[in-house]
Amino acid sequence: MKTTERRYDIDWLRVIAIALLLIYHSAIVFQPWGVLIGFIQSNKGLSWLWVAMSMLNVWRIPLLFFVSGMGVCFAMRKRNWKQLVWERSKRILLPFIVGMFVIVPIHVFIWQRYYSQPLSYDWGRGHLWFLGNIFSYVIILLPVFYLLKHKADVVQGYVSKVFSHPLSILIAISLFVIEVVVVKPDSFELYAMTLHGYVLGFIAFLIGFLMVYSGKAFWQRVLSMRWIYLTLAITFYLVRVIKYELIASHIFTAIESILWIYTIFSFGYRYLNHSNKALAYLSKAAYPVYILHMIFLYWGASLLIPFQMPAFITFAGVNLFSFAGSLLVYELLLKRIWWIGLGFGLNTARNIGQKHYAPKILVSNKA
Repeated sequence: MKTTERRYDIDWLRVIAIALLLIYHSAIVFQPWGVLIGFIQSNKGLSWLWVAMSMLNVWRIPLLFFVSGMGVCFAMRKRNWKQLVWERSKRILLPFIVGMFVIVPIHVFIWQRYYSQPLSYDWGRGHLWFLGNIFSYVIILLPVFYLLKHKADVVQGYVSKVFSHPLSILIAISLFVIEVVVVKPDSFELYAMTLHGYVLGFIAFLIGFLMVYSGKAFWQRVLSMRWIYLTLAITFYLVRVIKYELIASHIFTAIESILWIYTIFSFGYRYLNHSNKALAYLSKAAYPVYILHMIFLYWGASLLIPFQMPAFITFAGVNLFSFAGSLLVYELLLKRIWWIGLGFGLNTARNIGQKHYAPKILVSNKA
């Protein structure tokens, strides 16, 4: 017999991860190399901010892939493979295409104008590169996922037993370490449009799916070990800062990445597994806001940097402009014109204003 458990913490973590990405992107504006990767760069830096951002950098993108894999497991509960592909096409592929050809060219145009470059229509994956990765993972792993779904009576108990073991974290660590040893990335944190980012994302996506598939026993295990994960993650981070000056070996960084991710999932499961009106709103707004935010980040930076205010005030202003502008467009345009909202990951007009429901995990008594 199976029961259901609502999982609001996964929604919260997705919202928080996207919010941190917006702040992270704003921080790049105040680093001495920002312009080299296509950001508008302030002549007043906040180099110290990068110490904190470097902690986020080793897990911010892998976490999104973990959560995306979890989302597919949730979505498969009541969908056949055709419905899943159609739903992910609307949710991921369509916003990816709209973003490449509409959103990215706008913020590139702002950059060109700010630096007095020739104005041109320059489309590309930009900050939405990972959406293309995620959609490809869905297609590639679809046969595996549906085999696991239809053979759950045979397979799920075994997966649950493996993932609920105290040392199951070593599976994720081993796969991350193997990836960096084989792929040999130039930088562990260089995820965007690289082989490293693609393979690491694939591993994280698959593990995220299996975390949900394995059932409640896994989550009870990570909950019981949350303080161990946190202590180890902080220790690895401090060693990376003090001994390696933020640039440790890829193997060291891969281990730290998993420790932070398991820490986040365990504390999220403990403290965020509840809903309220804020989550109901933010869970719908976070995705389109992320798609839009680079336009307002570049626009805000181009308007505020010339005032030559103290760097931290400008940083706060860029963040406020980015969040507020994106939310305003979401509120006034995307929510109200369904066919525009569809291009930004909002499902359909009939979903707007509906009560929010968190994903459910089917929990076997065997787990």
